[in-house]
Amino acid sequence: MTEPFDPTALGEPAADDGLGNGTASVAPPPADAVAQPPEPIELTEAALEALLFVAERPLSRREIAALAGADRATVDARLGDLEVSLRSRGIRLLIDGARVELATAPEGGALVARYVGADATRLSPASLETLAIVAYRQPVTKAAVERVRGVDSDYTIRTLLHRRLVVELGRSSAPGRPFLYGTGFEFLERFGLTSLDELPPLDADVAARLAEEGGEPVTDPLFGTILGEGRQGGPAPDGGEGPG
Repeated sequence: MTEPFDPTALGEPAADDGLGNGTASVAPPPADAVAQPPEPIELTEAALEALLFVAERPLSRREIAALAGADRATVDARLGDLEVSLRSRGIRLLIDGARVELATAPEGGALVARYVGADATRLSPASLETLAIVAYRQPVTKAAVERVRGVDSDYTIRTLLHRRLVVELGRSSAPGRPFLYGTGFEFLERFGLTSLDELPPLDADVAARLAEEGGEPVTDPLFGTILGEGRQGGPAPDGGEGPG
C-alpha cells in the first residue's frame, strides 16, 4: 500500500521570490554531524617519549599541546620530567628554543658510529672556527662571520649548511636582506649538547672580539678550543675542505 504524500517531509516550503520561483530552504545539519575536537589524551611521560620517538622531525611545544589536547604548562612539565629521566640513559632530549627532539647520548656515539658504518666526518679548523662564531653570535650574517674571521667564508658556510650543522634562520633587515644563520639540531647532536645553554663560556677576549663583529680581523686560532671535537675522539684534522 502506497503511503500518502506528506508535504512536510520535504522541510519548510520554498519562499516565493515574486516571480513564481521558490527558493528552497536548507535545513541545518544535525548537531552530531558537526566536527568535534578530538578527545584530550593524557600526556604521560611515556606517551610523550613515544611521540618524540616516532616523530620524523623536531616537534614544537605547540604541536605537542595540540596533539594531546593539553595546555602549555602540562607540556613543559612533562618535557622537564622526561629530560631528567633520560639523563642516565642512552637517549637524550634535545631542546632548541620551542622545538624538542630525541637523540642518542654522546657516550654512545662511538658504538652507534660503528653500527652505521663510519665515524662522523671530521671538521677542518676553518669549519670549526666558522661554526663557533655562528653558535655564539646567532643569528648572524655571512658578512658578520667574515668580519670576525678576516677571510671569505662562503665555501665554509655552504659546507656547514650541507652538513646541517648550520641552518638558515631567516633574512636580515639590512640592505640586500642577507640570510641569517644559526645552529640546528645536528649541531647539538654532534657536540653532545642538549641545548645552546650548555655551550662553554667564552674567554672575555674572544667574547669581545665576537661582539665587535670583526673590528679587528681574527688571525690567530682563538676558536679551536671552544668547539674542539674532543668528545668525538680528539681534535679535528684539516678535512680538506678548501680555503676559507
